[in-house]
Amino acid sequence: MEKAVIHFIILGVISGLTEGAGVLPDGPLNAAVGGKVMFNTTLTPGTTFATVIWTFGVRNIFSFNGSNLTAPGYKGRITFSRSTGSLELRNLALTDSGEYSVTINSLFSSKTGTTILNITEPVSNVVVTSEPTELVEFNSSVSLSCSSSGSSLSFLWLNSSSEVTGSDRVQITDGGSTLTINNVTCYDQGPFECQVSNPFSNGTSDPVNLTIYYGPENTILTITPTKEHHQEGSDISLSCSAESRPPAQFTWFLDGDLMSDGPELRLMNVQQNQRGNYSCQAFNDKTLRYETSQPSFVSVDGMSGRLSDGAIAGIVISVIVVSAGGAGGYYVYNSNSSEVTGSDRVQITDGNSTLTIVNVTRYDQGPFSCQVFNPVSNGTSDPLNLTIYSDSRPSAVFKWFLNGALLSDTGPELSVINVQINQSGSYSCQAFNNKTLRYETSQAAAISVQTPVSNVAVASNNTYLFEFSSSVSLSCSSSGSSLFPLAEQQL
Repeated sequence: MEKAVIHFIILGVISGLTEGAGVLPDGPLNAAVGGKVMFNTTLTPGTTFATVIWTFGVRNIFSFNGSNLTAPGYKGRITFSRSTGSLELRNLALTDSGEYSVTINSLFSSKTGTTILNITEPVSNVVVTSEPTELVEFNSSVSLSCSSSGSSLSFLWLNSSSEVTGSDRVQITDGGSTLTINNVTCYDQGPFECQVSNPFSNGTSDPVNLTIYYGPENTILTITPTKEHHQEGSDISLSCSAESRPPAQFTWFLDGDLMSDGPELRLMNVQQNQRGNYSCQAFNDKTLRYETSQPSFVSVDGMSGRLSDGAIAGIVISVIVVSAGGAGGYYVYNSNSSEVTGSDRVQITDGNSTLTIVNVTRYDQGPFSCQVFNPVSNGTSDPLNLTIYSDSRPSAVFKWFLNGALLSDTGPELSVINVQINQSGSYSCQAFNNKTLRYETSQAAAISVQTPVSNVAVASNNTYLFEFSSSVSLSCSSSGSSLFPLAEQQL
């Protein structure tokens, strides 16, 4: 009989150990620092047990044997359920993380269970730092570091509220806490934020903006007013703009020569020697880069070429010649000693007395003269004043020549007053630039001065004649030059 009882007790103990598997739910359990956790057993409420022992690692933290016994450091932190053997642990600290076990003994069985508790520190003090803080577009790289208090942290980077992901230029390392951007562009200025989270909390850093210097680029020169030709004496404003950080510094050039600084150039009371190709150069003192605008040509028309108010310059020029001494004349226009004839641009009207040139060109500057004939006389007008324009900067110095001989007149205009026969010949002008030390001579223009016809007389060598037997010779004399008989009477 004694042997049978012993055998029964051993079977009961073995059976209780088997039933103890799974007395605690599968873990791990997660809780936050300062919070609480409930270790629930799988026992049915109202189960009778003799003893319960809870351990943390190898240390007993609580036991029940008809009364509660709490280990030092856990008093006031533990609540025990006599109904199920479950345990609540409060005021959690990071040091409470680890393996927890329970052993529940009844009169005839013993049940055990094990689980893992992870304590997480809340996220706080999320801060982003940048190195360096000043960057040059396409040249610089930057590293952003995110630091935070807390445990079991996950990191997420945002640029202007959009998630930043890795690429060939962007690397996210150190468990996501470091963001590195190589060869930054102006689109990498931010603001950047770092979001940190764990299973029980999250936090976001203050936004961080990067200072990225770029440019200059898209340098544009603007001229006001917008005209193809500007009138001498008018005011012109030129402005320069560029995309740049910091704002670009501007320098102005005329035909490649340095002028002045600043974003605006004002030409007040502009003169012909200020015409030419203007350009502006933008400079960024952080990127040390330059960019020059496309050149813009400023054309300045001289006062001497101005038509009356209301006329359209360069469209039509009319020359009207009035000759005194009676009607019935015949008119011939000459330019550079060549007769002017009609064409699609040239009209000769009003009995040839009016010459109209439409859409004048630089080859229409003359000199023009008008020859007038009638049955008894002819004459030639004084030449129009010669005005020579020469492209030069600075303004050219002019000299005049007649048949290769230097005249005393200087300047861009030669006026021949009370012209005489000895002033006929080939006229030319020479332009000289005292900076380039270069000369250029114009094509020669021939001017012919004629003496008016006068004192026309006829003389006979015999005044008494016999019909059919006498002969007579009549001689015609006249003052003037380039004479030719206009009519004869056959005797």
